[in-house]
Amino acid sequence: MKTKRDIGNWVLMVAFHFPPQRGSSGSLRTLSFSRYLPEFGWKPIILTAHPWAYPDVEPESVFQVSPAIIVKRVFALDAARHLSLNGRYFDCTAIPDRWGSWLLGAIPSALAMIRKYKPRVLWSTYPISTAHVIGAILRRLTGIPWIADFRDPMVSYDAVKNEHWPREPGVRKARMWIERLVVKYSTRAVFVAPGALRVYAARFPHKPSHYWALIPNGYDEESFLAAETVAAMRTTPQEQVFLLHSGGIYPGSGRDPSAFFSAIAELRDKGELSPTNFKMSLRGSGREAPQLRQLIFNYRLEELVFADAVIPYRNALAEMLQADGLVLFQGHLANTAIPAKLYEYLRARRPILALVDTAGDSAALLRRVGVGEIVPSHDKECIMSGLRNFLTQIRLHSAPVAEMSQVTQFSRQSSTQDLARLFDEVGQ
Repeated sequence: MKTKRDIGNWVLMVAFHFPPQRGSSGSLRTLSFSRYLPEFGWKPIILTAHPWAYPDVEPESVFQVSPAIIVKRVFALDAARHLSLNGRYFDCTAIPDRWGSWLLGAIPSALAMIRKYKPRVLWSTYPISTAHVIGAILRRLTGIPWIADFRDPMVSYDAVKNEHWPREPGVRKARMWIERLVVKYSTRAVFVAPGALRVYAARFPHKPSHYWALIPNGYDEESFLAAETVAAMRTTPQEQVFLLHSGGIYPGSGRDPSAFFSAIAELRDKGELSPTNFKMSLRGSGREAPQLRQLIFNYRLEELVFADAVIPYRNALAEMLQADGLVLFQGHLANTAIPAKLYEYLRARRPILALVDTAGDSAALLRRVGVGEIVPSHDKECIMSGLRNFLTQIRLHSAPVAEMSQVTQFSRQSSTQDLARLFDEVGQ
């Protein structure tokens, strides 16, 4: 393994999500990799999009990017905002994704950087499919080894509802084509959860086992240390249990909170919950906020549950550290994924209420660490029972939290070391 003093190999990293983009765990994943890779002998060059392509930005996040890192921002259009008329746009402008125009400037810019820096490895990351198309073209034009960071499945099937995702046939067909393209030309394929890796290994059985790699999401210790310095004093009454869900929720999807809201409403009607002893924040509600507020209104929870606005990332971490309990929503359709949020919850070392499918990878991780009240997200009666138990444990200070000796294995620095080992293998 290379040491910090032995830095000599460049890697070109193709990532649409990168600061100042807000609200994507993919941005944090690439940012952390770029920050820690020099410790393991690799110098990153980031090929990303111009900030105006992002629907939402956090300008202060650019200060987290090391000034030593080379970042090339390329023109891109968002079909939903830049190519729409009266809020509508042609489907063909959003295949394989809304930012397909990024490809036009990315290829010549990447080739210029390749000529100048001669990287030994290419890396691209999903969930913007165009990044993998760029990676495949560069691999074919240059022959440089290419690692494709799938993270999660690009297409999936919900056997319970007999539905394919994404639902749009054209988008789904394009993604299936990109999957085949990636598997044909990439040197390695990386996933963040064991279930996703198993899905693809079964989907492409001709690939050898060493082709597939697992590099989970994680938390960034430096960000948590900074968050501890900005954490404010508790403002809620001591007798009031404060629960927090940090990040977006999408009503009508696998993260639908309707059953959870219904359970809270019934516990309120039974006199078990009131504004004096309970408060729930859905922090980071973005475009879904109007739907969430409508659900809150429908269940008459305006005094108990709040759809709160997005705040800067480190402030969001600070809020996690202050919460009495942290809530995770994840339906069965995402069983093969483990959100980065869960690793941050573990690092915050607060009790976790996980409304997840018990057969999914998130539930398996919580069982392995030995923490979390796990209840199915769609079962109101189970949620009521689980929430009662969770709140009782919080009030008795008996809810289990992760030990730091267990948590450190999920640091972004640790996962970057795993990525560097892959670079070492393919970049010889």
